[in-house]
Amino acid sequence: MTWFIFATLTAVFESLKDVTSKHGLKTINVYIVSWSLIVFTLPLLLPLLFFINTPELGNRFGLALLVGGSLNVISMILYIKAIKVSDLSITVPLITFTPLFLLVTSPLIVQEYPTIMDAIGMVLIVAGSYILNLKEKKQGYLAPFKSLFREKGPKLMILVAFIWSITSNVDKVGVQNSSPTFWAIANYSFIATAMTPIMLYKAYDRLTQIRQNFISLVPIGLFHGAAVLFQMQAIDMTLVAHVISVKRMSALLSVLMGHLIFQEKGIKERSLGAAIMIFGVVLITL
Repeated sequence: MTWFIFATLTAVFESLKDVTSKHGLKTINVYIVSWSLIVFTLPLLLPLLFFINTPELGNRFGLALLVGGSLNVISMILYIKAIKVSDLSITVPLITFTPLFLLVTSPLIVQEYPTIMDAIGMVLIVAGSYILNLKEKKQGYLAPFKSLFREKGPKLMILVAFIWSITSNVDKVGVQNSSPTFWAIANYSFIATAMTPIMLYKAYDRLTQIRQNFISLVPIGLFHGAAVLFQMQAIDMTLVAHVISVKRMSALLSVLMGHLIFQEKGIKERSLGAAIMIFGVVLITL
């Protein structure tokens, strides 16, 4: 059960990353927080180069790195913007839409096709997203769904989930043309390199925030880096699907932390909605 401990720690550190990002966004520029999320992950990942064998790179490694890295630059910025403008408890659970979108993108990119259990999981994810906004029901039965596309945060997070459904498949291509650990290091190095000029351009007049808030920014990346490391260890011990299922518990943890730390409302329906969405993910991934 060691893999389960590592997978659980992955979920915990993912949630801590969300909380520290949300807290930092109160006073720090969105692009600086997005940049910190990636750059301060590298101190935990780069030293691994000294402990792994450099794999022989396949023909599609470079293309996978370019496509996956570029899309992740966009998704990371959108992710941080989403949790800035809306509650953690309403935005983070929507990441569970990624497996739902995978049912469409996987057949197109890696020729993997859905099963009956996938269809049931899809229904649960949609049902959970409805319950997340159940308080809107008094405005009509479709109001909970409409609110997802009315508020900026949920709209951005659903877009992130769609992008991640593409990059998840690209990640598979990258791993097949290298190795899991080497791909993670190369991917995050690419994202950090690409995101730096964007941050400098978008936040050039607020760069002093990096020095002034250094102690607040570093944990954002370190928590994310820790989640990546624990996930890699867990994947090395069991099936990827098992690890991802446990990892998605971070959505429920973020709902609870959003309530406890930021006094976000609607804890009952949002916790129930997140739990149902996670169960849907479990059915799809297992």
